[in-house]
Amino acid sequence: MIVLDTHIWVWWLHDEAKLTNAQTEIIKIHESDVIGISVFSIWEVAKLVERKRIELPFPLHEWFAQALSYPGVRILDLTPEIAIESTRLPGEFHRDPADQVIVATARIHQCALVTSDEKIRHYPHVESVG
Repeated sequence: MIVLDTHIWVWWLHDEAKLTNAQTEIIKIHESDVIGISVFSIWEVAKLVERKRIELPFPLHEWFAQALSYPGVRILDLTPEIAIESTRLPGEFHRDPADQVIVATARIHQCALVTSDEKIRHYPHVESVG
């Protein structure tokens, strides 16, 4: 299993050219396994649309129906364990709550996080593919 950061999920569906070769390859490999999407990424996409920071090609309900039906995609719930882990990340990590939950999700599931976020990529306490 891998976990996709929110922007990687959107790029994978709409702007694959923004993905690195390593990101594209690991996503293809995991289409027959599990591509985890944090429930927080669902919230984050909805907030980005609300704030007009991204524009999707379909209304939000249709976009989510399609985006969550891709091969291998599975929603990863916010469990108490992930919530606690997000508040206790080791070392220095930035204060964005969505990033904290997404990093904690990858850590609890013991899998790589696919991201282009430099703050996450340089965080030594989560395996990342960038």
